[in-house]
Parts: sequence; structure tokens; C-alpha cells
Amino acid sequence: MQYPLNEKIGEPALFVGREKEFNSFNKWLGNIPKRLSKSRVIIARRKSGKTAFVQRIFNQLWSDNGAVIPFYFEFGENKMWYPNLAIKYYRIFASQYIAFLTRTQKLVKHPLSLEQIREFGVSEAITPLIDDVDFLIQNKKVGGSHDLMWDLACSAPHRFADLYDQRFLVILDEFQYITQYIYPDQHYKTAPIDTLAGSYHHLSESKIAPMLVTGSYADLLLKIMSKYLEAGRLKQIRFYPYLTKDEGLQAVYQYAQFYEEPITNETAWQINELCMADPFFISCVILNESEGKDLTTSEGVINAVNYEISAKTAEMSQNWAIYIELTVAQVNNLNAKQILLYLSKHNSRYFTPQKLKEELHLELEPNDIYRQLLILKEADLITQGVADIDFRGLEDGTLNLVLRNRFEKEIKTAAPNLKTEFAEEIAKLTHKNRQLQGKLNHYAGKFAEHILATAFRSRKRFALSKFFQNVLDTTPLNLQKVKERVVIQREDGKAMEIDIVAESVCGRVVLVEVKKTQTPIGLTLVEDFQEKVEVYQSHFPDAMVLPAYFSYGGFVDKAHDFCVEHGIGMAEEILEW
Repeated sequence: MQYPLNEKIGEPALFVGREKEFNSFNKWLGNIPKRLSKSRVIIARRKSGKTAFVQRIFNQLWSDNGAVIPFYFEFGENKMWYPNLAIKYYRIFASQYIAFLTRTQKLVKHPLSLEQIREFGVSEAITPLIDDVDFLIQNKKVGGSHDLMWDLACSAPHRFADLYDQRFLVILDEFQYITQYIYPDQHYKTAPIDTLAGSYHHLSESKIAPMLVTGSYADLLLKIMSKYLEAGRLKQIRFYPYLTKDEGLQAVYQYAQFYEEPITNETAWQINELCMADPFFISCVILNESEGKDLTTSEGVINAVNYEISAKTAEMSQNWAIYIELTVAQVNNLNAKQILLYLSKHNSRYFTPQKLKEELHLELEPNDIYRQLLILKEADLITQGVADIDFRGLEDGTLNLVLRNRFEKEIKTAAPNLKTEFAEEIAKLTHKNRQLQGKLNHYAGKFAEHILATAFRSRKRFALSKFFQNVLDTTPLNLQKVKERVVIQREDGKAMEIDIVAESVCGRVVLVEVKKTQTPIGLTLVEDFQEKVEVYQSHFPDAMVLPAYFSYGGFVDKAHDFCVEHGIGMAEEILEW
């Protein structure tokens, strides 16, 4: 896969999971060429992974080079003059369009100027590009037709799709900012153009260039849609920040590997559980800079998780502070905080103002409670039900932890002891230790190389026979370096990848191949691994190589016999971790 759009997540391999979401969206994408896909809007809080998701969709479509041409534009939190937005929008659209047609990745990262776009239009006889650029240049000046400039720019994907019988996907990230930061005067002295979202009123119904819109502030985005796009024009997709438990554990291993943070298989499980499989929370814990941080022990995990929730300088805490401070500035009283905390704690139920008054023994009248609930809703800290008087806390465990840390002492006079609660949670996990081995074997079928590599790193000395059968050398190893996905080359230049290379201080090197298929592997795959071993040995003739093969689905008889003959260790499950 190619990555012409530089994804905000950074290293592409850090993107983990979202299998369920991709299955749903791939069906939707597959219907775009048939003009059957309705525009969508993804609604999710900040740091929920939605930008990484839509950017991956862009790169997926670009790499497929199929019938759907992706266009990605992000509305920023910076002031911009109206005609400059039109030019920026058109430059990015035209450059991504040309990049797709010519398979030139750099044009996605570095958009062409208007003059270069025009030059391409002339060279390829694409008249609309020439006419559009001429119009934009002529009207940018003060007093020009700025409304028409923007109409030309934002309609470009639909117009080109219609003219050339093509299909586009228009991805508009953080759409809510279009109403807040675009100004009609170049010195920003007047109010921003809050009606600009209406430009997409008819475009949102396009079946040849459907839209995929995202927004981090649900209430604001829904208001914009209701006012300017009409409620039913974009199908709402709620995007939750949490991965599945399987995907969350994979994220822990992936982040720890790339950021070179030592963990053990046991603490990987604990991090995933305490972070509720939230990839942003997991990344914060892996990267946090708390004093004495140690993610190889349960106590270290508890301290790191508590730090991210409790320390105001921690990334996790700061992320939620953006939402919380917005609310506290408007409703800075004990009642509002008590309501917010109570709804967050009981987020599986809807409450009316009267019910809250009764359960919290509030002295406020129901109408006053209702007004404060609306403010909390507008800050995206609670949600409103079908009935206007029904309200519920967000189904977001990380928010509940941050709220408790911030407000519980003020409300209950005693601060929550989150570290004790985390320790109790880990104790429950430890009590279920017998179950963990079975689950670990299940996960081994998904990412055994991470589990094995982590197990190697977490042990000072061990014999390879702890993990693999048929090991000829059972002398304890003293590993000093464990690397994953090491690339070597044959004499003819062909690249070969070894899943795990673990070096011992005594000069021995463990080479491990991992196969995660459900069915037994055959002789050919084992022979291919033996070739890698021989190539590695040729590069490092002084090393004593210990080869081993992990096959989740087992080995056919011929593969098994080959391993015995060549001294290759074998394993079908991870017995030590």
C-alpha cells in the first residue's frame, strides 16, 4: 500500500484495528461507482482516531487506483480570507486529482500552484482546469466575485465527476471549523462567515461525488448540519474511540515496539485493560514521561495510567481539559459539576431534570437544571435523547476517570483513590491468570511475533526450549538485543525478512519465523525459512544460529520432519510469557 497522504498517526504501522468499521465503509465505498452511496458524517470526540481513519481511506483508494478518486481537505483552526480559502481548496483538489491520474505521489504532499495547474490543463487539453484557474486568478483581487470563486472551488469534484463520468469521494475533515474561521475581509475585522457550510447544501446529495465529513464537536456539527445541510442529507456514523480487546492489545504491542518501550506480556494485558482499549490512552501511557516510569511491572503500569489521568500536564488529561474547561467557564458551580459527574458515572441511563433533582437532592428548579444540561450538551460532555428532556452521560470511561479526578473531592470532600482502584482491577486480572494463558494463545494467532519478542525482552536468562520443542542447544541465553522484522539480502539482491532476531551476549543468535495461519504449514514454507537462516549465517559467519519456527496452525508431517532434520525448534502455542 502507498501513503501519498502523510497520515497524522505517523508511522503507518501504528494504525491498528478498526476491522468492523472498515468492513462497513468498504461496502459503502464499493457502491460509489454504482452511484448508490449516500454522503456520510463521522461524529466523534477529539483523539478518537477518526482523522487517521479517513486518511487511511484516502491512501487506500489512492493505492487501489480504481474507480473512486479520493479528495481530502482539512478545515483548520486558523483565520483565513474567503478567496484564499477558495484558492487553497481548489489547488489541493486539482493537485490530488492530477496526482491520481498521473500516479505522482508528491503532488498530494506538495500541491501545485494555480499556474502549474493551468499548465497541466493546457498540456493535457483539460479545458475545465484552464478555465477554473483563469477565473480564480481574475477574481482574487478586492472587489472580485469571491462568492463565485468559492462556489467554483467547492463544486469542482462534482463538476469534474459529471463532465468526465468519474467518481470522487470528498473527505472534509473537521467540517465544523468552516463556520468559525473564514472571513469576508482580509484583515479579519468583521465576523466570520457562519453560513459557509450552506455551500454544500446540494453537493451533499451528490451520488457521483459523495461526501465523507468529520467533526470533533458533535453538538456544533449537528447544529450546522441541521441548519445548512438538512438533517437527512448525511448519514450519521458514531465513531467510538475504543478498539476491541484484541485490537487494543495489539496496539499496546505495536506502540511499545515502535517507541522502544520495554513491557512484558503480563503488563501489556494490564495496560490494555486499564486503558479500556483506547488507542490514544494507550499511546499516552506508553509515551508518558512520569518520573521513574517502568512498564514492566504492575506497579509501574498503575503509576503511568494514574499519571495520565491525574497530572494536569499529562497528554490525556490535557486533551479532556479542552472539553471540561469550556463547560466550567460557563457553568462554574457545584451543581453543574455534580450533574456532570453523576451522568458520567451512570451513562447507561437517561435522566430528566426532575429525576436528577430527586436523585441528587438538588435545590435547583427543573428549568434551571435543564438550562445547565443544555450547556453541558453543547460542550459535548453529555448527550440528549429523543425526548428533549432526556439526557445521558457519554459512554466514555476515560472521561469518567478524568471527571472524577477533577471534581469528586469538591463534591464528596474526599478525592478518589484511582491508584487503589487500578490495583484492584489488576488483582482481578491476576486472579484470572489461568484464563490468561488460553487467551494469550488466542492472541498469538493474531500477533505472535510481538508476544514472543516481548517475552524474550522481559527475561534476563532462559533456554530456548522454554518456548520451542526440538531445540538442540538448551544452554541458557542471555539476550542483549531483540529485533522484529529484520530485512536481509541474498547475493542476487532479493530482500528477505526475518520476524525475530534475538542476539545473546555469548554470540548465539535466535532466528524465529512466525506463521499465523489456521491450517498447518507445508514443507515449502519451512524450506524458505531455512534459506533465510543460511543467508543470515553467510552475513554473520561467526554467529551461532538457533533457528525456531512458530506456526499457530501446526506443521504437516513433511514440514515437521524437515525441522527435526535441520534442528529447527517448533511451537504451536506460547507456553511461557
